[in-house]
Amino acid sequence: MWHPQSLRSLLLLGVAASGLMSGAAHAQQAAAPSSLVILDTVNVETDKETPTGPVEGYVAHQTVTGSKTATPIVEVPQSISVVTRDQMDDRAVQNLGQALDYSAGVVSQPFGTDPRFDSPIIRGFSAANSQYLNGLKLMRDQGMTSIDPYALERIDVLRGPSSVLYGQGNPGGLINMVSKRPTWTNFGEFNLEAATYDRYTASFDFGGPTAKDSNVAYRITGLGRLADTQTDYVENDRFLFAPSLTFRPDASTELTVLAMVQYDTPDSTVGLPNQYTLQSLNGLRASRSLYLGDPDFNASSRTLSTLGYEFSHTFDNNVTFRQNARYLKLNWDYSSLYYSGLDSTNALIANRGTQYNTEDLGTFTIDNQLEAHLNTGPLSHDILVGLDFRSHDADTYTAFGTAPSINIFAPVYGMTIPNTVWYASKVDGTVDQLGLYAQDQIKLEKWLLTLGIRQDWASVNSTTVTNYGTTTQDQDDSATTGRIGLTYLFDNGIAPYVSYSTSFEPVIGNMPTQLGGAAFQPSEGKQYEAGVKYQPVGWDGFFTAAVYDLKQSNVSSTDVIGGVSYAVQNGEVHVKGVELSATMSITQGLKLIANYTYMNAEITQGQYAGNRPSNVPENSANAWLDYTWQDGPLKGFGLGGGVRYVGERYDLDSNANLLPANTLFDAAIHYEKGPYKAQLNIANIADETYVATCGSFGCYYGDGRTITGKVTYRW
Repeated sequence: MWHPQSLRSLLLLGVAASGLMSGAAHAQQAAAPSSLVILDTVNVETDKETPTGPVEGYVAHQTVTGSKTATPIVEVPQSISVVTRDQMDDRAVQNLGQALDYSAGVVSQPFGTDPRFDSPIIRGFSAANSQYLNGLKLMRDQGMTSIDPYALERIDVLRGPSSVLYGQGNPGGLINMVSKRPTWTNFGEFNLEAATYDRYTASFDFGGPTAKDSNVAYRITGLGRLADTQTDYVENDRFLFAPSLTFRPDASTELTVLAMVQYDTPDSTVGLPNQYTLQSLNGLRASRSLYLGDPDFNASSRTLSTLGYEFSHTFDNNVTFRQNARYLKLNWDYSSLYYSGLDSTNALIANRGTQYNTEDLGTFTIDNQLEAHLNTGPLSHDILVGLDFRSHDADTYTAFGTAPSINIFAPVYGMTIPNTVWYASKVDGTVDQLGLYAQDQIKLEKWLLTLGIRQDWASVNSTTVTNYGTTTQDQDDSATTGRIGLTYLFDNGIAPYVSYSTSFEPVIGNMPTQLGGAAFQPSEGKQYEAGVKYQPVGWDGFFTAAVYDLKQSNVSSTDVIGGVSYAVQNGEVHVKGVELSATMSITQGLKLIANYTYMNAEITQGQYAGNRPSNVPENSANAWLDYTWQDGPLKGFGLGGGVRYVGERYDLDSNANLLPANTLFDAAIHYEKGPYKAQLNIANIADETYVATCGSFGCYYGDGRTITGKVTYRW
């Protein structure tokens, strides 16, 4: 268990490290000749790409996600893709899932569009609990924080186990969302947007230095949206305000403060019977707009607030100290109805239940890093040592009750919903993690060896009170994880690589022990990956081909003994795959994205051994092309188009239903002249009706045709 003394020790270590480096710097200054002349600080601005700053076009070259250092993507021995701000704007994305629609290895919206949260799947494993904002983890309970993409500069997807740098997480990979932050050039934009389903949005983004030759820059981003969805009575309003400030007193020191407040009303779609979605019972099929809840009962109100900073200082001995910290607060009050099955006597009647959720979550995260560049003989080293700490407090209430049934094809709303609860659960607990990690990126001529190791200590201390009794979880776990990768950097931009990486993830839940009374052990992941990255010399493009063998063990499963179900830990999931990815600017004004993914996924041990994991297609592919005329009478005019294919996949691990493959087409048209830009985007042009997923609470449709018009003014 971690106590306040642990946090105090962590902070003291960061201060001590900073003081040690500062002392070394002063010692060097003291040794300098007395005739040394100290010049005034000069701020020099360049257009060089940074791993957190703007990227022109679709091709990013730098990343901080893959190594926690500013590293060329071609040098990271794992597969990484980046969704840039330009790509998000060109495709008019509205959520994280849409932003990842054109990515390799990702099932971007496995449950269709759910206004409440984003739950992509990476390499066969859910990334619902593997989402980060500026390198610090977003913790999840019943509902996930859904960050609006307009507040983001880019989205990095790191595929494969990543515990060596980030601690506990699943082996599929992680998503790191990078916030917009101040720039040293004045800019501004204002947008008006209207779309299908009565969605109306206004947004603004402006900033720059506070004054000429100032060492302070600011940025303010905001958005307001009133929106319905393709499902009747399901709203998705949002209001966002995200200010940030950067203070750069000299060329070696920088402090950026990042804040955000986001208020949502994310209602829930209600599942529909598979007999009327995947099938057509008695010739009847449910429409996408069908709502089996009740607008007089459903309610949702969520406020997300974050306040954090990123500090860095580079000493004269070529050592950099960084400290990133954030406090996140989430409050959510939510009530809805859910579909529980068809009536046993009348297949036109759907049975329902009530669900209530109240969440009060707080997460404090801090990450201290020391990075040093040095040489030992012919070897050059980029050494990173870090210590991070995270404390997540959760106070949640969840209840399920009874509700009247409803006629599926002649729904009547406004019925009396009884205040009858058959299950209630109140959870009060904390989840802490402390991690110590080290990494060395070693170069010898064209060879690059990446070595990383991490030790984690995680603890869970929670009490769950239900109407069936009280359970407690007081558990400490520790794990050692690592990564080793070897890359060869050819002069022509080709970089073959091989790597091995591991991960761990503690089991957190209402049931503290498995059958026999033993505590659950963390699940473990390991991956072998080999691939080739290609960053052409002389033109803008990036290509990746990767093959991998990924396995997760110690997976929680269910065993039936004497007719009673018990939680056991004998599950295992094995995924082998191939990913091909290309992002390029072929000529000025012509941008292209193309991806293909093959996943051979199998539950190799546990209750459903031999089955395919849910929502994991064997084949998927996508491509997007955008062209803007650079001269002539059509100068400023552009067209874009894309296709998305998701292959057959099963609804549940039990493989009860096979979901058909779907192919969707998207298009865009835009025109820019001076400070003005107008664009029209159409997603799912053919208005294909398809089922995104089915589960214990029904089936959910994917989005139908969505038309979005947007006008932008920039200054």
